[in-house]
Amino acid sequence: MQGRNNYRWFLFITVLLSYFLVVIQRTAPGLITETIMKEFQLSASTIGFLSSLQFIAYAALQIPVGLLTDRFGPNRFLVFGVLINGLGTVLFSTAGNAQVLFASRFLVGIGDSMIFVNFIAIISQWFEANTFIKLLGTISIGGGLGSLFASFPFALWLAITGWRHAFLISGLLLLLLAGLSYVVLIVLPQKNHGKPIKPTVTVQLMPKSTWHILADLLRSRQAWATFMGHFGLVGTYISFIGSWGIPYAMVAFHLSQAGASQWVMIGLIGALGGGQISSWLASRRFTARTLYRGMHWLVFVAWVSLFLSGTHPSFALTIVLLLVIGFGNGASALTFAVVRQSFSLEKVGVASGFANTGGFLSAVLLPSLFGAILGEFSSHVTAIGLHDGLLIPVLFSAIGILGSSMLQIPTPNK
Repeated sequence: MQGRNNYRWFLFITVLLSYFLVVIQRTAPGLITETIMKEFQLSASTIGFLSSLQFIAYAALQIPVGLLTDRFGPNRFLVFGVLINGLGTVLFSTAGNAQVLFASRFLVGIGDSMIFVNFIAIISQWFEANTFIKLLGTISIGGGLGSLFASFPFALWLAITGWRHAFLISGLLLLLLAGLSYVVLIVLPQKNHGKPIKPTVTVQLMPKSTWHILADLLRSRQAWATFMGHFGLVGTYISFIGSWGIPYAMVAFHLSQAGASQWVMIGLIGALGGGQISSWLASRRFTARTLYRGMHWLVFVAWVSLFLSGTHPSFALTIVLLLVIGFGNGASALTFAVVRQSFSLEKVGVASGFANTGGFLSAVLLPSLFGAILGEFSSHVTAIGLHDGLLIPVLFSAIGILGSSMLQIPTPNK
């Protein structure tokens, strides 16, 4: 018993480290946008598509990955995801033309799509429900630290060694972690002095056909509620921070690019606290559903306040609002607490994938819709255009409120 308890924490740390590195590769290429444009002679629209390609692959594969996870188990898919992510990152570092760049980022997106859903499925099997909710906060911190490392620390690494060397080392580290994950998730559970190490809960793999599983999911009010809830919390934050946040800060406050980057980091700090605090509250004092609804209203009010503050808002006010919006993104981990409580363990993979699709669908849609509103005013970035573009995250966060209001009281799964 003690050996199994020690092993499951070693397993959790190994997968968390993989997730940390994968999150870095999700966002770090944004640091070298201008370098890539010059080196490969790419237009702004082409580089924009390159940036979104990874998220398109990620969002498109969430439901298929969830289905495969529930049918065949999460362990091998997670290992394969880390491996593909590492191969894509190595390929990116050695790219000699634009075609290889696109192929490499698509590979990274495929690998990334297999990490989080399978991570959720694995800890659902190895930890009890209450511990699972607490660990969601730790996972959120791991992702937040990955995003933070992908800003100033990674930029410093790029400045010292050059972008190819930094991404090559990152890719090789991911390949090493793929090997370690294979040992921890597949080899060691079968070898424990001749006795297999088993998870806390034994999950029966889904016997139904793919179409029956999908039909059940699409008829589920709870599934659509988590889809819409994740849509409202995740994409609004990721897309704004990663696409229009820095231009907004530069125009609204007349900041340099470096100063605007520091402004954006306020949201990342909020996200670090959001996951841990909300998960702790959900496991101690509040139901996940009640807390989840409250977070959606908090984020909606923050986006509305940012819009109503006009084209030149108070800097201090935006700091508070950005912290709240970042906090809400961290609290989006509660989506999977609700999933864990609402669906049988045999369906956690596909239900998690469906909910996660909502979050990253909004991450794909928001930059282009925001840009379309901006383009209505001028071919250049303007204060009025940036201000009116904030209507998109306001609308998206309202969809999140609608989703959270649709949630029914879940029946906890042991």
